[in-house]
Amino acid sequence: MHKRPKKRTIGRRELVDFPELELFEIEAKIDTGAYTSALHCTDIREVKLEDGSIVIRCRFMDEDHPHYNNKVFEFREFALRDIKNSFGDVQQRYVIKTAIQVFDKIIQAEFSLSDRSDMRYPVLIGRVLLNRHFIVDVSRKNVAYKRRLKLEQKKREAGLS
Repeated sequence: MHKRPKKRTIGRRELVDFPELELFEIEAKIDTGAYTSALHCTDIREVKLEDGSIVIRCRFMDEDHPHYNNKVFEFREFALRDIKNSFGDVQQRYVIKTAIQVFDKIIQAEFSLSDRSDMRYPVLIGRVLLNRHFIVDVSRKNVAYKRRLKLEQKKREAGLS
């Protein structure tokens, strides 16, 4: 019998990192009502390369976001899926896999790409990502980020950093 990994408690909002996308301390809404996680991006487009393959290109966040870096990212591996939005309407969205860091844990997860500029939070973390890794305490916020700050402080005090 194999052991199940211990689930860590996170709050209703968390500051998360996307190391592969060079995005750090991005505010994410934890949404147990959402199935799929979503990541805010702009200028999403399919591009046909000279070899005939198709990629998607996009920029994450937007010019108004403090972490916007104006970098264009390209994904060779992606899917186009029907995703229900918060109003129950089905939209076709691109879905990519990328690394997300919560606490010291880096998880490869799927994110649908959408323009979330009219939403309060640029990242939504849904049940698929939460399922094997986290328990949500809705009375708390930024649990993972606060824990990371404490660990960094302890390292500095011990002269390890």
